[in-house]
Amino acid sequence: MKDYQPIGVFDSGYGGLTILKEIVAQLPQYDYLYLGDNARAPYGARSFKTVYQYTLECVQWFFKQGCPLVILACNTASAKALRTIQQNDLPKINNNKRVLGVIRPTTEIIGYFTKTNEIGILGTNGTVQSNSYPIEIKKFYPDIKVYQEACPTWVPLVENNEYNSAGADYFVKKHIDNILTQSANIDTLLLACTHYPLLIDKIKQFVPKEMTIVSQGEIVAKSLKDYLNRHPEIETKCSKSGKLVFYTTDSVEDFDNHAAIFFGKPLKSKHLDL
Repeated sequence: MKDYQPIGVFDSGYGGLTILKEIVAQLPQYDYLYLGDNARAPYGARSFKTVYQYTLECVQWFFKQGCPLVILACNTASAKALRTIQQNDLPKINNNKRVLGVIRPTTEIIGYFTKTNEIGILGTNGTVQSNSYPIEIKKFYPDIKVYQEACPTWVPLVENNEYNSAGADYFVKKHIDNILTQSANIDTLLLACTHYPLLIDKIKQFVPKEMTIVSQGEIVAKSLKDYLNRHPEIETKCSKSGKLVFYTTDSVEDFDNHAAIFFGKPLKSKHLDL
């Protein structure tokens, strides 16, 4: 269907739905196509090469579905694959299409949240090892000190619906203590994984009351709105009938059960073999 040109939203699993939820809230008029690569998740511990290969496969699938624009609503994919896809692959595949991530929009404005100029980044192993956040933040805010903590247990806690359980307390407190031990001046924590907003109530229990905790959904949604305003050559290609379609590379039953938690309401997905 030529007139169906949705905005693609990609994640290794469910977390990107927290981003899509905010995007739809701010830009409900567009069509959206979501893909969770659950069969190969999690991406957080995988190598740069593997994450890049998986992400590129999914981006190419989006393009075949007619998407003029794809959002990598996954910090690991944004950290390990986005730049290579933008610089090396897009010119060969289709120079008229665009792929955007979640790191740049966040780092552009993160400086507005801190008064002490010291920020803590909480992310997956892959995001932390990539050093993407310190590198990007330095471009916009050279005076800000950035501290990082990998929280490998947090995604399984969320995906196994344990994020509100008493058992989650130990793992949440452990990583919060680790990041805050690095500096007494950290006043802002960035949740640099799209799963982590579901842990925000737990996180608040173990940080000082004045601590600012930043989630990415609203930031990415505002950035996308601004991007579409500034790039009519892309915006005019995006179809507008408010349609939402969801795909998973794994079990649709599992996806639908978990996805409702992240997206905030029930949904029905389709299966995709890549």
